Amino acid sequence: MNPKISFRGVSCTFQLNGEVFQALDNFSLDVADGEFITVVGPSGCGKSTMMNVAAGLLEPTAGEVLVEGRAVHGPSPERGVIFQQYALFPWLTVRENVAFGLDIAKVPEPERRRIVDRCIDLVGLTRFADALPKMLSGGMKQRCAIARAYAVNPAILLMDEPFGALDALTRVTMQDQLLATWARDTRTVVFITHDVEEAVYLANRVIVMAARPGRLHQVIPVDLPYPRNEEMRLSARFMEIRNQVWNAVYHQTPAIAAQAPAA
Repeated sequence: MNPKISFRGVSCTFQLNGEVFQALDNFSLDVADGEFITVVGPSGCGKSTMMNVAAGLLEPTAGEVLVEGRAVHGPSPERGVIFQQYALFPWLTVRENVAFGLDIAKVPEPERRRIVDRCIDLVGLTRFADALPKMLSGGMKQRCAIARAYAVNPAILLMDEPFGALDALTRVTMQDQLLATWARDTRTVVFITHDVEEAVYLANRVIVMAARPGRLHQVIPVDLPYPRNEEMRLSARFMEIRNQVWNAVYHQTPAIAAQAPAA
């Protein structure tokens, strides 16, 4: 079967203060349909650039991204994007925020209400459907953003540090909530994070990127069964994979790599 997403030799360069800045260099990766991958790497290694190319928000300098064999040129409802910032409309209720994309698509009202109610229930916000964002916690706002992305029925979710601004306890809760949502309504997920434990806990595979310019450094399978739970975080196998990912990222950090002895 063809991959759901295929990065083929993607490179991105920019002009920065009069100099050429290369964010990605010949990045290639295939992502299967329904797979949940996480992407980690040193700060500035091109993780967000890679996601923006996949989202169609940025054109690569070289190479291409394919979705089901079709080249990506611009944004599409089939690719839902969730950023660290919640990007909710503060004057709209949860229900109205989730319905926003459906309103633009002119989905008929009865069908729109059915979809919105299902997505709000999917993320556990039914009791808060008529609340404004200012009445929600950070985790609830992010759940609303996830529901809004799900509402337009994307085949792919692209998530850039979505839990980065949350406190530790809320972050763990949101990880479990996201996996529960994914189990009930599977999508192909590309999830960027700086948190190694989060990367291992969520993913089928962890993608480790090399320091700038961003390249694929290592792909680490996560052979832990779903559903996952807190007990699994304490297992010997979880810690073994976590240490493998940590070491891969650690030795890609420029300041550390520069001090490492030659191989």
